[in-house]
Amino acid sequence: MDRCSQIKASVRMEERYAGMCLTFASDDQNLRNEVNEAIERVNKATKITPQIWDNFEKRTLYVEFKEDVQRDCGDYFEKLLKELKIDKCENDTFTL
Repeated sequence: MDRCSQIKASVRMEERYAGMCLTFASDDQNLRNEVNEAIERVNKATKITPQIWDNFEKRTLYVEFKEDVQRDCGDYFEKLLKELKIDKCENDTFTL
């Protein structure tokens, strides 16, 4: 399912850092709630809790891993994309 009209996903991976940026097409609170619930489900399934940054002005949510946890982030990102029914990422970089 291509949900890019609702949520754009971008991933950036570097040495000792990985991040996913989820940008919402609108200020729909239901969509934000859906994303937050998906993050909670993936946290429980993977037993990993990334740092989450919410930028309301840009309608963007950042999911970040740093240091040693970064090794498992690829699996986490894949599970989150699957939970959100996003089948592709917009690109491989994003800016804060």
